[in-house]
This record gives sequence, structure tokens and C-alpha cells, in this order.
Amino acid sequence: MKRLAKAMLALLTALVLYLAIAAGWAAASFDELLARWPQDTAQAAMSPRQIDILLRIEDPTFFTHHGLSLAEGQGVATISSALAREFFLEGPRLDGVQGNLQGFYRRVFDCCKRIDFGRDTMALVLDARLPKERQLAMYVQSVYMGRHNGQQVRGLAQAAQAYVGKPLAQLSDAESAGLVTMIKAPNAYHPVREPAAHALRLARVHAVLDGSCRPAGWFDTDYVHCAAPK
Repeated sequence: MKRLAKAMLALLTALVLYLAIAAGWAAASFDELLARWPQDTAQAAMSPRQIDILLRIEDPTFFTHHGLSLAEGQGVATISSALAREFFLEGPRLDGVQGNLQGFYRRVFDCCKRIDFGRDTMALVLDARLPKERQLAMYVQSVYMGRHNGQQVRGLAQAAQAYVGKPLAQLSDAESAGLVTMIKAPNAYHPVREPAAHALRLARVHAVLDGSCRPAGWFDTDYVHCAAPK
């Protein structure tokens, strides 16, 4: 028992140290990464209704949480944590010691993304340093939306043109919901290559949006008990 207790204590100490270094690195790197982030967010503007559709599916407590959330239907990622991954790990590359740590944290996330508390710690740092409105604009600009015609699609504005053939601001509620439907797994719910899977998830998303079905707990982001197409 003593050996087990010592091993657990050592593991906990290592985890705390890892998270402390992650938080310190994220705080120290924030300003440089923000300065390098693409500034063109004009095309990513969304109407209040479109924002409501996005948040009700992807992050119901976005404007009240501090980077992480245990809301019903939230799963393991918030918009803040998804943006933290893009911002700190997948975005602009850093040099020197900061770049080495960036590469290390990127490898850790690739290995253990479902249990990577480092990414979650970075989400807390991001949320403390960046207003919610800016977070949302950057997420809408950068979220991965699958591949179309051999090209990677990034952001909801590009996705609107690729999959609907319209500017983002001109999408109807149904078309906006169709894009939000993809975010969980853009290639698995691809409207062109996987139309049946997309239609099934879209029906379930509509059931959540219209209030006829609710997520079955924190981890339920699939809504398998909700409506299916008739």
C-alpha cells in the first residue's frame, strides 16, 4: 500500500508540475501568438440567430464558463478549449525554447487528446486573456470543416461557400444548422460524401434546437436517442 501511495503521489506531483509549466508557457507565449494570428475576421461575422444555433450545440454555457464546462451535452471540449488547441498548438509556430515546448505539447495532445489536461489548462489561460467575443470570432474563422474538392476547409465562412454556395451571413437557420452539424466530425458528417450520416445527425441537432430532445448528460454530444429522419 505504501508503494502504491508513493507512486500515486509521484504521479500527482508530475501532473501538477506538467500543468503548471503548460499554464506558464501559455501565458508567456500568448502575446506573440496573438500578434501572429490572422486578423481578417470580417467574413466570419454571424447573426445573433446563427450564434445561438452554434452555441446551443457546441458550447451551451460559452458566455458564462471560464474556459471549461460541465454543461449538459458539452462533452470534453468547449469552444475555448478547441480554440486553445488551434491557437497554442496548431497556429503560428514559435521559435527557441517556446517553440520546443510548443512542439512537445502538440505531441502530447496528438497522443492523448481525450485526456490532455494541458490543453484544458491552456483554455483557462486563453479565456482569462481573451474576451469571449474575440474568442468566438477566432473560432468561427478557424474551425476545421473537413475537406472539399481536395482542399481543407477552415472556418464557417469558407464552409458556407464550399457546401452551400452562399456567404455565411446569408445562410438560413436550416443551412446554418447544417454547418454546425458537421463540426463534431466534419468528414464523418460531410454533406457531400456522407449525406446519410449528415442527414441523421442534422435531424438530431434540429431536435435539440427545437427543444423536443435534450442531451442525455454531460458526455452526450451524439444525441442518439433524438429524432431520426422520417
